Amino acid sequence: MSNYIHVPPGSPEVPKLDITVCEREGPGYRQGALQLLRRLRPHWRPEEVTLQLFTDGITNKLIGCYVGDITDDVVLVRIYGNKTELLVDRDEEVKSFRVLQAHGCAPQLYCTFNNGLCYEFMQGEALDPEHVCNPDIFRLIARQLAKIHTIHAHNGWIPKSNLWLKMGKYFSLIPTEFADEEVNKRFLSDIPSPQVLQEEMSWMKERLSNLGSPVVLCHNDLLCKNIIYNKKRGDVQFIDYEYSGYNYLAYDIGNHFNEFAGVNEVDYSLYPCRKLQEQWLRSYLEAYKEYKGFGTEVSEKEVEVLYVQVNQFALASHFFWGLWALIQAKYSTIDFDFLGYAIVRFNQYFKMKLEVMTLTLPE
Repeated sequence: MSNYIHVPPGSPEVPKLDITVCEREGPGYRQGALQLLRRLRPHWRPEEVTLQLFTDGITNKLIGCYVGDITDDVVLVRIYGNKTELLVDRDEEVKSFRVLQAHGCAPQLYCTFNNGLCYEFMQGEALDPEHVCNPDIFRLIARQLAKIHTIHAHNGWIPKSNLWLKMGKYFSLIPTEFADEEVNKRFLSDIPSPQVLQEEMSWMKERLSNLGSPVVLCHNDLLCKNIIYNKKRGDVQFIDYEYSGYNYLAYDIGNHFNEFAGVNEVDYSLYPCRKLQEQWLRSYLEAYKEYKGFGTEVSEKEVEVLYVQVNQFALASHFFWGLWALIQAKYSTIDFDFLGYAIVRFNQYFKMKLEVMTLTLPE
């Protein structure tokens, strides 16, 4: 979600390797990973390399590669999911990765290859919904997000969000039917019609664009598993920048709050209550102002404004991932009920719309 990302001068170039890694487990899969490691870790002996498949992702395949029992140096090989180029601009992803790396907000990107990329493993624990409502942890998350949001655009250029453009593109790619009769029946009965979806997009664009939320560099996909908590160091880092780019600040936070509900077994009773949100938003605003050099004083009104913006932009997040899940339901080879996930997100959009549109910005 960006229309212009400028990599800072002096950032190290990222090699592009003409190697394809087989998506399915087996000899070809290992062979492709070893070809990459021959370039990235030439001193590793192939017969000593362990490959470990991480199973948390529902977009791509992620493999950790290391030697022996020592996991201090782990190379992550991420293989792009089938047809994800429809959903993700891979050039923009690499640029975002490099910008964040230059500002100390991302691991080292080692290389890209024909159907994926390799990067440094970040030591720590990928979070679950029970962690992100812990004040000790959510204050770290709020602070790290503020740090990313205050990365300056190049040469004072004023960025624009292309959330609506991206949403329009996704809308144009959603399936009109499914070959499987049962799946198609579920699709037609439980997903709103294209006409309804189009009307909602127009309404959101009109309403949310006028809330006054600044456009900043955003992560745009801050689900629990994309947050790595290192207890020993007392910090958090964010991973996976496929959807990163310039967007409304309130969208990024609203999207994160939606993710309190989890992914595999979504439970929206876990959406943060007002009290927790206000604590979170105050921590965020204090850090945001500090990074901007404006001191750390935050008024009640500033928290209230952000609260309204965030909860209304959370609607756009539900809608965006609902469209995304419909496209995945058509193309993805990953074993996940994407259609069910789309139904959950659109249902929550309409339920939440009734609640949050009664909120008004303070005078």
